[in-house]
Amino acid sequence: MTTTESDQQVKPQRHKVTGDVHLVLRRGDNVLYGRRQNTGFEDGAWHLPSGHLEADESVIAALIREAEEEIGVVIKPEDVQFSHIMHNSSSGGRVAFFFVVTNWQGEPTNREPDKCSALDWFAVDKLPDHMIAYCRTAMKHIGVGSPFSTFGW
Repeated sequence: MTTTESDQQVKPQRHKVTGDVHLVLRRGDNVLYGRRQNTGFEDGAWHLPSGHLEADESVIAALIREAEEEIGVVIKPEDVQFSHIMHNSSSGGRVAFFFVVTNWQGEPTNREPDKCSALDWFAVDKLPDHMIAYCRTAMKHIGVGSPFSTFGW
């Protein structure tokens, strides 16, 4: 059986998705957030330390790399705990992985002042007023122990 040109046109294109990692750095009942600036997206909003997954990089390696780049903390792979995954419709579809870390080396400092105007700790049950919407939704799911959500579909 041969494949015709019309058969190929009927098949949907395979979806490609961008992966993001988000650090839920917890100190007791508080979580660390950074206030975005000069990014062109949601500047002024509080957001978790986060970043994109790079080629040939595991989500754990990406989280550890982003933590060191953005806030200067060192995290061991065994201290990373999966918390939540969200399929987000933005930019054609993204998958956001959220990981809780309660043990790390170093004091969090703002290592990207061109993109982040401040770091601050907020209670788990008292989220900042101005947050990126998908992050707020994910944090509410994390708060009740729900490991999966969708956003914007």
